[in-house]
Amino acid sequence: MAEVELPDPRELEERRDRTFSRRVALTTAVYAVVLAIASLGGSHAMKEMLLGQQQASDQWAFYQAKVIREHLNRAQKLTLEAQLGEPSGLKPPERAKLEALARQFGAEEARLAADKKQIEKEARKLEQARDHARDRDPYFEYAEVFLQIAIVTASVSILAASRSVFGFSLVLAILGALTTLNGFVLVTRLPFLH
Repeated sequence: MAEVELPDPRELEERRDRTFSRRVALTTAVYAVVLAIASLGGSHAMKEMLLGQQQASDQWAFYQAKVIREHLNRAQKLTLEAQLGEPSGLKPPERAKLEALARQFGAEEARLAADKKQIEKEARKLEQARDHARDRDPYFEYAEVFLQIAIVTASVSILAASRSVFGFSLVLAILGALTTLNGFVLVTRLPFLH
C-alpha cells in the first residue's frame, strides 16, 4: 500500500494566512478605487457649488444693474412729465420732443422691468443648482472618511490576521460605498448633514 503524506499543520496555517492576506489586500484595493470615486465626486460637487455661487452672484449683479437703470429711466420720465405739466412757454415742437422722450424713457423702464424678471428666474435656477451641489458634498466627505478608515482597518487585519477586524473594515467600506452612491443620486437626505 502506498504511503500518504500528510501536510504539515504549520504549512497549512501559513498558506491559509497568505490566502487571507491576499484577499484582504485585493479587497483593500477595491476600497481604494471606491475612495477615489468618492473623492472625485466630492471635488466635482464642490466645483459645481462654487461655480453655481459665482454664476448666481453674477446674475444678481446683472439684476441690480437693471434695477438701477430702471430707476434712472423712471426718474428721467417723471422729471420730463413734471416739466410738461408745468405751464410754461414750451413751443409745440419742443413739447412734442419732450413727450416723445418721456415715452421713450417709459418704454425703456418697462423693457428693463421685463428683463429683470428673466434675470431673476435665471439667478434662482443657478441658486438651486448650487444648493443641490452643496447638499451632495457632505455625503462624499463622510464616504471618504468611512473608506479611509476601512483601508486602515483592513491593513490592521492583515497584520493581526484578524477576520473580525476585516469584517469591521468591510462594514465601513459598505457604508462608504453607499454614502458615495447617495452623494451622486441623493436618494436619502440625512438631516444632520443639512
